[in-house]
Amino acid sequence: MKQFAISLAKSLDAAMALLLALLIGVLGVLSTVKAEVVSNATLLVLGLVATTILRDRWRRAPVEQEVRDILRDTSGALIQLPERLSRVERLESLVAGTRQALDEASLVRVVSGSEVGQVLADARRGTDRWIFKGGTGTYIRAVTLPKCVESARAERRTLLIRLEIIDPTNEDLCDTYARYRRSLSDEPDATGEPWTLDRTRKEAFATVLSACWYRQRFRLLDIDIGLSAAMSTLRWDLSASRVIITQENPQGAAMVTDRGRFYYDWCSTELLTSLDQARRVPIEQARTAPLSDEPTVEEVRKLFEELGLDLPRAFSDRDVVDIIRKALRAKNPYE
Repeated sequence: MKQFAISLAKSLDAAMALLLALLIGVLGVLSTVKAEVVSNATLLVLGLVATTILRDRWRRAPVEQEVRDILRDTSGALIQLPERLSRVERLESLVAGTRQALDEASLVRVVSGSEVGQVLADARRGTDRWIFKGGTGTYIRAVTLPKCVESARAERRTLLIRLEIIDPTNEDLCDTYARYRRSLSDEPDATGEPWTLDRTRKEAFATVLSACWYRQRFRLLDIDIGLSAAMSTLRWDLSASRVIITQENPQGAAMVTDRGRFYYDWCSTELLTSLDQARRVPIEQARTAPLSDEPTVEEVRKLFEELGLDLPRAFSDRDVVDIIRKALRAKNPYE
């Protein structure tokens, strides 16, 4: 009822015109008033109708203008919508990239020197490959190579090893490496020996000898060695599960990245590219120089001749025996 009253108040003039029209019609039918009065009343009703129409138009004009303004604004907003959506997409892409970078960075973890040995042991577990780049490869001979071969032999699977070490025939390079190691510490390292030119060359020759010795005893071992013309202060060890980056210091911290992260892929590409640029050791020619379980001095000298890596003339038989010892019974620098 209240709603009806409100609607009636808003349309009062139209209601009055309707009532007058009904009243005049009734009076005209009954002929109780003169025709002149009916005509005048009719004009009054027409006037009320015209007033109502004009009022409605006057009320409708601002609304129509407002609708036109809204449509114009909406049209402008729709025109700008693709550009704004593009900005939103770029912003979302930037946020996603930043989040991914933060996630990746958080998965490059640092471990202390005391944990490096365990991290390397975890990396060896079940791996079918090992890529190394570093100095002379002492830890490779002492632990990595024998442990990986032992595991692969027990599981009867292939094992791929790629090693890049400094060139033992490059005397200047080996001297630079020895001086760098002495600059870190003048004291003997964990193996009990100080770093000298002769020791550096023997360690590198021993790594080559060790690789050949294991290859002759495990046919499923695919091993390749590159001799670098430049030394690096970092050491990379890459297995099937992770990459470990250390310095030439067993007590120093290490950086570890698991496989599946972009940094692991970067390191893998870097190591293989670097190895391609190194001087390759023709290790397949070692077949013509078989090695005993305990190689003799003559066998070792012949091996290096076949490989094109003649031992220095200054190296005596005692020096060759030292190379054999380092190749097959190297000390673990982490112990």
